[in-house]
Amino acid sequence: MDYSELISESFATLILNKVRTGLAMLGVIIGIGSVIALMSLGQSSQKSVENQIRSLGSNLLTVMPGAQNQRGIQGAFGSNTTLTYADAVAIKESDKVTTVKDVTAEFRHNAQVTAGRNNANSSIEGVTPEFQTIRNIDMASGSFITQVQMNGISKVAVLGAQTAIDLFGDGANPVGQNIRIEKISFTVVGVTQTKGGTGFQNPDDAVYVPLTTAQKILFGADYISSIYVEAKNEKVMTQAQNEVGYLLLERHRLKDPTQADFRIMSQEDILGTVSQVTGTFTTLLAGIAAISLVVGGIGIMNIMLVTVTERTREIGLRKALGAKKKLISAQFLMEAVTITFIGGLIGVLVGIGVSFLISHSMGLPAVVSIPAVLLAFVVSAGTGIIFGWYPAQKAAKLEPIEALRYE
Repeated sequence: MDYSELISESFATLILNKVRTGLAMLGVIIGIGSVIALMSLGQSSQKSVENQIRSLGSNLLTVMPGAQNQRGIQGAFGSNTTLTYADAVAIKESDKVTTVKDVTAEFRHNAQVTAGRNNANSSIEGVTPEFQTIRNIDMASGSFITQVQMNGISKVAVLGAQTAIDLFGDGANPVGQNIRIEKISFTVVGVTQTKGGTGFQNPDDAVYVPLTTAQKILFGADYISSIYVEAKNEKVMTQAQNEVGYLLLERHRLKDPTQADFRIMSQEDILGTVSQVTGTFTTLLAGIAAISLVVGGIGIMNIMLVTVTERTREIGLRKALGAKKKLISAQFLMEAVTITFIGGLIGVLVGIGVSFLISHSMGLPAVVSIPAVLLAFVVSAGTGIIFGWYPAQKAAKLEPIEALRYE
């Protein structure tokens, strides 16, 4: 029997037992589909975050406070309160900083926002007027925070696109309406255009107020959460980072740069960190999904063992007519590989379809992981060989006389 006959015989046997073949394929389909869908979803999330970061421009520096150290326990970066608005003003006005185009400061705090009977838990961001330009914020209606409102500690607010929908409904114009933040009334003066994004620091799920208002009226803070520095161009990014760093060290009376109570990150630094975190998360998801592949492989092995038992007399008859162990083993192994290969192909299509569906429903860019698809074919073939080998060997080792006597 040549290979074409072997493949034809394997297909005929599998078609003859459609239900059993379908159940064996199901585990592989679910396993491979899950791996592709989860890896694609992880890469879609990573792509979405990277697009948001890149939309801010390639010449942006972010200055964050350092980590708190309480009783020897080191906190996360940004948990300290070492940056002030005066630091941001100094960066903008200092003669020692020659590569900076513009600077803005931000104070961020989560709070409940209410409008009538509607409420939302949003990020309250106290900002300066320059924040709009540096962070590329476009207005759908109204205007952004002005310097007059900043100086006057005005109780005005600009709503992110999603926050406006949550509080006033889709299609409504909240400009001129009142909202309450921390039980204090604010007048809405503008609504931003949708930027897209999910999770932490989603610009659509935010409420912008004057920095002075956030510090003095809402939260009683004398520090800021971050400083955004726009360099004149990409070529001077390193020089700008050094100039800002040395100025802040001088202002904070620190001589040793290793003891800096702040951290300056470029867009590439942030992208690298995000890629590392989301990559680890994607790998974890793929690992969890891969467990179902192992379960599917074990299912194939069990079904193939049952098949060997059911076809014992057939195996004995073939061996009595001269069929060699190698041929018997090859046929059962071919059946297992066929199940996993076809199941793998269907699983790839299911995984791609599910990933597109989930990405669309979550508003994420659809990304199909080509490595995941290639891995699926390799794993599907490998699963068939690994879990089909033992049943195939068991069939090949049956003695003809004992097999023919089997009832």
